[in-house]
Amino acid sequence: MTDMVQKVLFMALTLMTGLSLSAQTLEKMNWFNEPSQWNISSNELSMSVTPKSDYWRVSHYGFTVDDAPFYYAEYGGEFEAKVKVSGDYKVRFDQAGMMIRIDHENYIKAGIEYVDGKYNLSTVVTHHTSDWSVIVLDKPVDFIWIKAVRRKDAIEVFYSFDDKEYIMMRNAWMEANRPVKIGMMGACPDGNGFNVTFSDFSVRHLPDAVRTEWLENNK
Repeated sequence: MTDMVQKVLFMALTLMTGLSLSAQTLEKMNWFNEPSQWNISSNELSMSVTPKSDYWRVSHYGFTVDDAPFYYAEYGGEFEAKVKVSGDYKVRFDQAGMMIRIDHENYIKAGIEYVDGKYNLSTVVTHHTSDWSVIVLDKPVDFIWIKAVRRKDAIEVFYSFDDKEYIMMRNAWMEANRPVKIGMMGACPDGNGFNVTFSDFSVRHLPDAVRTEWLENNK
């Protein structure tokens, strides 16, 4: 076997191994409120969102719910996470996106939410009680990219239509130095469920900002 053939085979094996590890990473995540139908294939998670499910605490509506599907992994420290979201939204409040969660009283969810016949970029920030902010889109979109960056005690949430240009949609507080669950969430408060697909979910470690500053000042 020539050196060139060996190199080609090695590169192919390396690529195949990398793809396998990527798929295994998605498959090793965990469910909170597992839906009745879901599937993982080619680094995509597809699910049928559970009817009459949501995440919300107390404010404005007067109720607390914590029963929608959430597929997550746990991470400590600072990170950048992103995912591509494509949903077949049907009725009011159908929603899908990313969630970052410490516990049932502390979480952030961000993505697309269908309200009054329009697609909205929606963020709910919950610390004991929930608040909700939206950016109304002028037309429906087939998919959206959501990115979250955790630095110190803040989560910056961004959206993109092409995974190139990202625009901030929310900057919210979240307690620093607490492990979080981060992953993909869908909710269907009013309807009978809908289908959603999440693609290319990734989490990239970021060096701790405070430690980096200390190292720079103590060389």
